Amino acid sequence: MSVTLTKAPFKADHVGSLLRPDNLHEARQDFKDGKITAAQLREVETKEIKRIVDKQIEVGLNLVTDGEFRRTWWHLDFLEHLNGLEGYVPDTGYLFQGGVETERYNVRNTGKISFNPDHPFIKDFIEFNQIVDGRAVAKQTIPSPNQLFNAGIRDESIYPDIEDFAADVIQAYRDALQAFYEAGVRYLQLDDVYIAGLSAPDIPFNDTGLSREYLIDLALRVVNGVLEGKPDDLKVTTHLCRGNYQSTWAFEGSYALIAPTLLAKEKVNGFFLEYDDERSGDFKPLQHIPKGGPQVVLGVVTSKFGELEDKEKIKARVKEASNYVPLEQLCLSPQCGFASTHHGNKLTEEQQWEKLKFIVDLSKEIW
Repeated sequence: MSVTLTKAPFKADHVGSLLRPDNLHEARQDFKDGKITAAQLREVETKEIKRIVDKQIEVGLNLVTDGEFRRTWWHLDFLEHLNGLEGYVPDTGYLFQGGVETERYNVRNTGKISFNPDHPFIKDFIEFNQIVDGRAVAKQTIPSPNQLFNAGIRDESIYPDIEDFAADVIQAYRDALQAFYEAGVRYLQLDDVYIAGLSAPDIPFNDTGLSREYLIDLALRVVNGVLEGKPDDLKVTTHLCRGNYQSTWAFEGSYALIAPTLLAKEKVNGFFLEYDDERSGDFKPLQHIPKGGPQVVLGVVTSKFGELEDKEKIKARVKEASNYVPLEQLCLSPQCGFASTHHGNKLTEEQQWEKLKFIVDLSKEIW
């Protein structure tokens, strides 16, 4: 039985990435060391993707992802395959909570930006969708176009004007959405740490010298520009995240500063919002989300640690959120993926599945 897409995002949903099993880590290392071929690595990835698709269906989810098992990073693997960008190793990584420095890898602008019609993610999705075979909705996750506005990416000798840069980024992503649609994608998520950062007391990863108001307006124009003219039956959501690296985080701050613009006017079908701890502030900014508009997926269950939340406390939090957004417009998910990077968060795979089943069971009780 195939699941109807009209309900996406689903009452029980999840952000995308899943913990990589040991044999996938080993295969990737063997490939790096020249012990196995790219085809052999792909075989291991495919086998593991088949396993986790079955597992997601088994815990009762109506959507499945490939766990991002063919990627190293949630964002860089996609971005480095766009025309006009390349991956490279910088002198330093990003600093996360507790002084944790991320692995050193990033992208930079090397020419005019456009979509690459041979982007490997298109083939990856086609194969993934064949594995799913209509048993659930196959969800595709990609970094938001706004990730390209982070510090150090745009080359000002190529794009002196940020507006020209934005215009090419929008077109590249419009072409990407069309290519994914033609490949069979009907549920696509834009992962956006940048937008969440615009609501932090001090905007992280920012080197533009431009005002917060201008950057918030630009971020809205970029996403809405990408979504202009998208097919009606392509559901697109935005996931707002404050950083997720080996169970640490990058910054804090409520959604208050961006809510009147981004939550009120972004033309997506749903918002995945982090609400697993006090870093995210209260639910009050949700009052800006139009009634009957986008679904609000509450990330009140954490993916950072393995202990299961108290069921009654989660129900109480959903009830509290329903003071600002009607209950039927709310959904439930972890606040982020379980492995935004190949390193993964600090919990076991068994705990990961327990968390997802907990969300499925709880969603049935609430709705």
